[in-house]
Amino acid sequence: MHNKLFEKYDRGNRSHLIGLLQDVQDVYGYIPEIAMIDIGEFLELPTSSVFGVATFYNQFRLTPLGKNVINVCRGTACHVKDSANILFALENELGIKVGMTTRDKEFTIEQVACIGACSIAPVISINGEYFGRLKTKDIPKLIAEFKKKDEMVENIEGEE
Repeated sequence: MHNKLFEKYDRGNRSHLIGLLQDVQDVYGYIPEIAMIDIGEFLELPTSSVFGVATFYNQFRLTPLGKNVINVCRGTACHVKDSANILFALENELGIKVGMTTRDKEFTIEQVACIGACSIAPVISINGEYFGRLKTKDIPKLIAEFKKKDEMVENIEGEE
């Protein structure tokens, strides 16, 4: 399954664990369970050790991201401007908690320390597009717009 990824690494060399995890995530967007088993076998490590490292570091994902990734800024400026309620509104609108992806794989909510757009706090980004000076009442409309965009893209792709 991952033979091409493993080619540049030495079998049994445990120091390659993080590099292998990063490479697998680069290919799949997350680290599937089967990949952790394969990495463990390749590096002669128990799967539990591979899982332990993958869950210890925030950079690794064990589930795929949604089509639309929402980053909610929780930095100081956004916190003061009520980003906690923006996050709460997103969770309610999508029916998921931070760090989760909707069942239809359309949306993932992530919390970030700072987006770097303090002048438009509170701010979120969706797929790298920034939305600032948000109010909780803006969230349903914003999510609806992204759902509509996704439907339009799917209709166009279905016609090809």
